[in-house]
Amino acid sequence: MTAGVRRTDHNLESLADIRAQRSESFLGAGKTERPELELQIFFTPDFYDSSVKRFCSQNILAILGFSCIIAVIALIAVGLTQNKPLPENFKYGIVLDAGSSHTNLYIYKWPAEKENDTGVVYQIEECKLKGPGISKYAHKINDLETYLIECMEKSRNVVPKSLHQETPVYLGATAGMRLLRMENEQLAQSVLEKVSSSLSNYPFDFQGAKIITGQEEGAYGWITINYLLGKFTQKLNWLSLVSLESNSQETFGALDLGGASTQITFVPPDHTTESSDNSLQFRLYGKDYNVYTHSFLCYGKDEALQQKLAKDIQVSSNGILEDSCFHLGYEKFVNVSELYKTPCTKRFEKTLPFDQFQIQGIGNYQQCRQSILELFNTSYCPYSQCAFNGIFLPPLQGDFGAFSAFYFVMDFLNLTSKEVSSQQKMNEIMEKYCSRPWEEVRASFPGVNEKFLSEYCFSGAYILSLLLQGYHFTDNSWKHVHFMGKIQGSNAGWTLGYMLNLTNMIPAEQPLSAPLSHSTYVFLMVFFSLILAAVIITALVIFKNPSYFWKEMV
Repeated sequence: MTAGVRRTDHNLESLADIRAQRSESFLGAGKTERPELELQIFFTPDFYDSSVKRFCSQNILAILGFSCIIAVIALIAVGLTQNKPLPENFKYGIVLDAGSSHTNLYIYKWPAEKENDTGVVYQIEECKLKGPGISKYAHKINDLETYLIECMEKSRNVVPKSLHQETPVYLGATAGMRLLRMENEQLAQSVLEKVSSSLSNYPFDFQGAKIITGQEEGAYGWITINYLLGKFTQKLNWLSLVSLESNSQETFGALDLGGASTQITFVPPDHTTESSDNSLQFRLYGKDYNVYTHSFLCYGKDEALQQKLAKDIQVSSNGILEDSCFHLGYEKFVNVSELYKTPCTKRFEKTLPFDQFQIQGIGNYQQCRQSILELFNTSYCPYSQCAFNGIFLPPLQGDFGAFSAFYFVMDFLNLTSKEVSSQQKMNEIMEKYCSRPWEEVRASFPGVNEKFLSEYCFSGAYILSLLLQGYHFTDNSWKHVHFMGKIQGSNAGWTLGYMLNLTNMIPAEQPLSAPLSHSTYVFLMVFFSLILAAVIITALVIFKNPSYFWKEMV
């Protein structure tokens, strides 16, 4: 115990000496003695002070690290929540184009939200039905159900199953059925009823089958090409054809050629018209349009050929027709009863001394043109200007899109190029093609259907006659005719315009929006970004210069 006490006394003495030395240092510095400060200094030695700083620094760094992780998680969560793909909100529509020679099915798709009350519609699928047009089934109506199966089953797979019941299906029949109705209205009605019955069996919302008028066919074709060329709304400008240099918002005219009829539609100068029968009004994307349109029934390429044959065979007495519109060496037999079956040839009907005649091609383009021009009656015009057959036609204005058979025929004959811009050049190409022997032509195009191939000379000559003599295009205005097949994946034809017009009857839905408003999203992203930046800067200061941090704290 004595030894322990002595050590204690020795320690006390040492402490007393230390205190005395520190008092002297304070006094020597001219400071007043402060016992409480001395005790504080005495009871916070360097090793203790360092331990506390390390402990606090570690905890602060841990808190900052945790805050950094939380800020990063918050940024990621806000970003992913706001920018995750919204569920698709689309509608679908199906249109069947029941033409005179074939039927095509088109599937269209558009956002549920509409622009200025008109849906933004685009084609996603096309299916050609196997067989002729529905008018040819007038005497075998039960075959129509089988005729429709393949393409309608394809539609089941393209349209999402959940949307089948709300997807409308429309069938529009054109000139072929218009002719059948003229010939036998009861048969035409039976065909429509059978088609309607068959289409109603599918899980779609069948809206009916109807024979559309020639005016509707022309006008819907006009809507289609102007829609695809971006003439109705700035939102669609990306769809503009690269090959067309016009960026004007002036609409294009539309030239449509089918098997049984042809249509011309455009906005006339000053929007004036002398014939109310040829005037239509549309409202699309918030704007009104007044257009001129006329459909020439019986002047599609197939019916025009029947008219020419019926006209030319009248002068034959031996049942042989030497036809300049067919290649030299081509031969074909035609039944007179079949020739006079269509209403388009009734004006040429006469009793002939034979039931069948033979076409013998001689391949003379100039004679072919002269024979075709006899189909156009230009001797009578009750208006200031006419096309032919006494039909009013305003002065042509602007660019025209020529589609359907206009495009298919002229593309085959290599007459769609801008380099072919004069009548002389076109005539040279046609003369050269029509003069080729039939066997040579058939050998040059082995993959082309023989019926179509044999008629290209006539079809090309007919198209040039129709455009130049019928519609009065000239060398100067010919450069404004653009032959169009597909535009941005959609067929140039009346069906898309039909679908566009019908979407006005389909209610629009509210657009799907992101979970956060734009201002809230921006605020949260900035807020969490600032927190993250502040945490990182503070952590770096503590980690790299802790003494500076503690100095600031004191």
